[in-house]
Amino acid sequence: MARRPVILVADDAEDIRNLLGELLAKDYDVKSAASGHEALLAADTEPLPDLILLDIELPDTDGFEVLRRLKANPALADIPVIFITGRTAPEDEARGLAGGAVDYLTKPISPPITLARVRTQLALVNQRRALEEEVRARTEELAQTRIEIIRRLARAMEYREGGLTQRLPRVAEYVALLCGALGLKGRVCEVLAQASALYDIGKLGVAEHILAKAEALNEREWTQMRRHPEIGAGIIGEHRDPLLAQARVMALTHHERWDGTGYPARLKGDAIPLPGRIMALADAYEAMTATQRHRAPLPAEEAARRIAAESGKQFDPRVVAAFLKVAREFDAVRARHRDELAGIHDLDFAAPGKL
Repeated sequence: MARRPVILVADDAEDIRNLLGELLAKDYDVKSAASGHEALLAADTEPLPDLILLDIELPDTDGFEVLRRLKANPALADIPVIFITGRTAPEDEARGLAGGAVDYLTKPISPPITLARVRTQLALVNQRRALEEEVRARTEELAQTRIEIIRRLARAMEYREGGLTQRLPRVAEYVALLCGALGLKGRVCEVLAQASALYDIGKLGVAEHILAKAEALNEREWTQMRRHPEIGAGIIGEHRDPLLAQARVMALTHHERWDGTGYPARLKGDAIPLPGRIMALADAYEAMTATQRHRAPLPAEEAARRIAAESGKQFDPRVVAAFLKVAREFDAVRARHRDELAGIHDLDFAAPGKL
């Protein structure tokens, strides 16, 4: 059953409140107030009104001030207000409409006209809400599409490196765990975990024979490999969108080192953006504990020991401390996303809300 619209009637005259209450009660739920203070309290009390019928001459504060306070409250500012008043001067009507009222009716009340104006404003409210819902749904759909494109692009890079693995979901969860242990807000953790999919996208610009080489790289090959952070940043580009902006930061700075000996810019300490410092540790743990062409994975305990030993050198000590709090959970993630479970059809990450 659809919710009946709620209308707030604010008038100091009891006979007017009763008249409007009887007139509206057939189709609407009616709340009433006899003063400006009561009107503001009733407007901000559940259920919130869908429409307010407001007198100007109230005993404690006039309707213009009530309207001003309503419009100053973000939770109430969109509620349409119709003035119903005995003031007939054009300047009063102009002042009311300039203050944000949607209509201005003068007393004595005409029931048919009042009902018609109420229905018109409620129809506009419904249209606005429907449009807002459509925009919200469309925005959410576009956001999900963007995330999927990011994931597919990251998967394309994995194919180029030799085939699908579970690296991307592992790394996303490592990043989310580190963010949580650092006390970052949930939405920040979600964005950084999603953005992590593109942190190594710059390897698309590295020669395939270098990516596929099993033995150690020579100096020339390392020079090419060290270009991948800048290549990645160039592929992602510069954006105002938070997800892509953080993806670029992570791609560009995940090989910087806390002691300033990393690449490409030899940033040091807090000059390295926090997303890059988080990504550096997550990437290192992944590299140590996943099967590589040239070696078997390290045990989780050994990887944790090596990371702890690099605190203040390769890694931000605060990020290392956060890692040590959740190291067991890292190992659980690794066990849950084993590479032998990966297949050509296994393309899904953990959903953003489940990271």
